[in-house]
This record gives sequence, C-alpha cells and structure tokens, in this order.
Amino acid sequence: MLTGAALTGAARSLRVAVAGVFAGVVATVGLPATVAEAAPLPLTDDSVRAEQWHLRTLNVTGAWNWSMGAGVTVAVIDSGVDAKHVDLQGQVLTGLDLVDTKGDGDTDLVGHGTTVAALIAGKDDAAGVVGIAPKAKILPIRVLDQDNRYDDALIVAKGVRWAVDHGARVINLSLGGSGSSPALAAAIDYAFAKDVVVVACTGNASASSSTGVWYPAREPGVLAVAGMERSGDTLWAGSITGAQTVVTAPATKLVGARPGSYWNVQGTSFAAPMVSATAALIRSRWPDMPAGEVVNRIIKTARDRGPEGRDDKYGFGLVDPTGALTAELPAVAGNPLDTSPSPGVARLGAAPVSGSAQSAPDKLADAAHDSRVPGHNAGSAVSARPTDDARKSRGWWAAAAFFTLSAAVGLLIIRRFAHVT
Repeated sequence: MLTGAALTGAARSLRVAVAGVFAGVVATVGLPATVAEAAPLPLTDDSVRAEQWHLRTLNVTGAWNWSMGAGVTVAVIDSGVDAKHVDLQGQVLTGLDLVDTKGDGDTDLVGHGTTVAALIAGKDDAAGVVGIAPKAKILPIRVLDQDNRYDDALIVAKGVRWAVDHGARVINLSLGGSGSSPALAAAIDYAFAKDVVVVACTGNASASSSTGVWYPAREPGVLAVAGMERSGDTLWAGSITGAQTVVTAPATKLVGARPGSYWNVQGTSFAAPMVSATAALIRSRWPDMPAGEVVNRIIKTARDRGPEGRDDKYGFGLVDPTGALTAELPAVAGNPLDTSPSPGVARLGAAPVSGSAQSAPDKLADAAHDSRVPGHNAGSAVSARPTDDARKSRGWWAAAAFFTLSAAVGLLIIRRFAHVT
C-alpha cells in the first residue's frame, strides 16, 4: 500500500502525465494555479497573528480608529468559504453554490475562498487570522470547482448578479483568465449600476498563457490589483501587471486560513481582498458614499510607487487603508476608472438599459453568451499543515488520476492491436 507521501508524489507525477495526454482539453478549460508542496510549518492560532506582516505594512490598526467594516457585506466569488473555520464563525452569510446545487457556498473543498474571506473579515479576537475589515460580513458564492477553476465565465457572471441582488456592496474576484466575456462584462455593468464596488486580481504569471492583465480585472471600472513583495516597495516578480493595473497590495509570504488550519500563500488572489476590505472600511464609515467615490478614495490615497503618478507597473501605488479613511477629497461624479464603454451597457450611476442589464441573470447571461471563456484563481499555497481530510482527499484524487491514466493507456493499446493483422 502506498503511504500518504508516496500517494501525494504519485498524484503529482500522474497529474503531469495526464496533462500531457490531454493537453488540448486542459488548455481549453484553463490551468489552476500550481500548489507547491513543502514541509508543514508549525502554524498555530497564536503564531498566525504575528505572521500577518501585511497588517503592519498597511497600518491597518491605524485604519481601525475610523472603521472596522461594520454593516458592509462583501461577496467572495470563489471556491466557497468554510463558515466553520474558527476565524470566520459568525462572519459568513448564507450564500450560493453554482458548482454543486445542493450547497450554499459555506464549504470550501480547496481552501482558496476561505483564505480570501479571512483576509477580508477574519474575526478580531486574540489569535488566528484577523481581516482588514473584521466587522464586515462575507457573502460566499462558489464558482470554482475542486481544481480551483471554472470552464466558463458565464458562471462568474451569474455569481456577480446574484451577489448584487443579495446585498453585496463590494465584490471580490480573485480569479480570471485571458479571454474576455460579454456576459461577465454585462454583469459587472449591472453591479456598477447598482452602486457596487468590484475588485479583481491582475493574475499570476505562473498560471497564465499570456502576459496581459486577466479578465475581469481589465474591465473598465474594476479595481485591478497587482501584488507586492513583503517590503511594500517592490512588485512581486510573479504578478502580472500592465496598463489596466490600478493599485497594488501585499501578495507574498502571507499566512492564511484554510479549512481546519492555516497555510502560507502567495499570489494576486490574496492582494485583491486587501483592497476589497479597504473598500468595506470606507463604505462602513460613509454608508451613503457612492461606489465611484469609494474607488476614487482608494486610488487618490494610494502610496505612489515607481514613476510619479499612475504607471503600468504599480498603477496608482500601494493601497493605504488609513489614508483612504482620513483624506479630504472633493466629490466625483462617477467612477474615474470607468472611462470607456465596455461590452456591457449600463455604466456606474446609470439605470440599467432595458433588455441588457436587468436582474434576471440566467436569461440575460445566456443571451449574451456565445463561447466559453475559462479561468481560474490567482493564488497558491507555498506550505501547509494538511488535515486528515486533506490527506484523504489527495489520496482519492491520486487513485482517480491513476485509473484515468490506466484507462487511456489501455485504450491506446487496444486500438493499436486492433489494426494488427
């Protein structure tokens, strides 16, 4: 019998082999971010708080003098959220599972969405992960499958519309892909029309077949977030960046919550929720402030990096929660990022156009949809303390992968000898 370690190694080898056999299919549906196995770190509830270096870099405790996110709902459209995690108990609302119709978004098979949610709204208690907006609530919407990917952006579009219709004031999208989606563009326009702030990650170079900023981050009006190194002064080498980059946030050597435990993670997936949490802080302090002004506060108070002003590498700079809550800024008429028409119709502040941005997501999204647009998350675990359930899960997937590969090889052999006379 294979040991857990051997089984994990076999699973990794088989995953590479199967990817080679089914290269065309994998390229079509999009690859998930790679999870790098490493020796578990001794992360405990007590040590995790000390490892949250981004709280100091972003001066989050200073921001808490003004707001902690109370009264704001942030939608996490992701792999689901473990509502039973000690750092998220009482923080997670009843959500939606678009992958498994029997669920409601409060379970997470892979941990990605749980990490994102805790970075936003982890409880402010004595230990574990505390979020930047610890009094905000999380609305979980599952669109990523057990491989941390989705086959079609239509599922994300449905998630965005459902989030808007169920009270989200901020939407976090730590996912994306290279292809644009008219259905998702229309859903984001719907969110803008309903005065919702939308945040998305720019993507990871290691999980992308192109160098361009991912979609939906490059959609006009979206806060596109790139990743920074621990110093807060240097762009993370693994972060995609480009002309659509709006702001940056910490993305490396982060500690995050996962179902049953904690792990170290990196990726723009985990930079985006820091900006979403900042938006929640602002919306909590000024409940009536329009989404366009929230966006304006974030970009106008970002700490400039690189060339003066906005640039393709750092955008407007490093997000500054305290600055966003204390700066005196003139009101703006709309979202300063929404400067050009998108494939959707309704822009921030405008009423939805009849037949194109109404609240019936299934019919509208289906009508706007003409081809599949795949995508995946933009984060990876760099080390973890696996739970027993996680070990069992990896063993099951290794067995399934072995069976699939064996079946494929057997079929090839049968076909070969069928042609021998």
